[in-house]
Amino acid sequence: MPQTEVLVRMDNYIRQWQSGTDGKALFLGCYRMMTENMLGALEAGAFKNTDWTDRLLHHFADYYFRALEIYNSQAPGLPAVWRYAFDAANEGENAPIQKLLLGVNAHINYDLVLTLHDLLHAEWAGCPEPQRQQYFGDYCYVNEIIGQTVDQVQDEILEPAQPSMRLVDDWMGRMDEWLLSRLITHWRDKVWENTVALLAAPPTEKERIVQSIEARALQRAEAIAGKNWPLGIGKIL
Repeated sequence: MPQTEVLVRMDNYIRQWQSGTDGKALFLGCYRMMTENMLGALEAGAFKNTDWTDRLLHHFADYYFRALEIYNSQAPGLPAVWRYAFDAANEGENAPIQKLLLGVNAHINYDLVLTLHDLLHAEWAGCPEPQRQQYFGDYCYVNEIIGQTVDQVQDEILEPAQPSMRLVDDWMGRMDEWLLSRLITHWRDKVWENTVALLAAPPTEKERIVQSIEARALQRAEAIAGKNWPLGIGKIL
């Protein structure tokens, strides 16, 4: 597959961080794999609405890059859930799986709601139900690509960073990949619910809803990074 601008941009950060063992490379390495697989599915015509899904992919990535640029420049306006994830990425007491999930949590449970709202709010009120279902179907198909990517993430990113993951993989077979895939699918189901609620809300209520969504994502982050991990996994659902 040709190197698209978004993949090149990700690769540049990954090379920079891996040379200095920056923990932010864990999430971005995962995100890069997912993005490449998404681009492959788009090229293969796997989605009903290719143009919309392509815009979703790139606008979603823009939210990540914007958060990263704000963090790096120490400018105001960084969402609290991203500050938590970026700060935790280089804290030694957090395991690689925790650092990875903190990034996934911020990007899915916060950024994805805003991304979907950006793409749908102008047309949602007058959007016929079949078109809404087509959007939802393409959104759900992404879960299939996530499921196909999880094993690759464990083999190529998590196990080199945390060799004990190999023992877990040998013991559980594919169960651990299935559990991670199901967690992300559960989060994405909730994201769609939150997006529909945000789309239906009057303008005066939207900011309150967004603040509530971020507060819940921050609670999940605190549970992921907590000392009781993974015993407190129920708190991140």
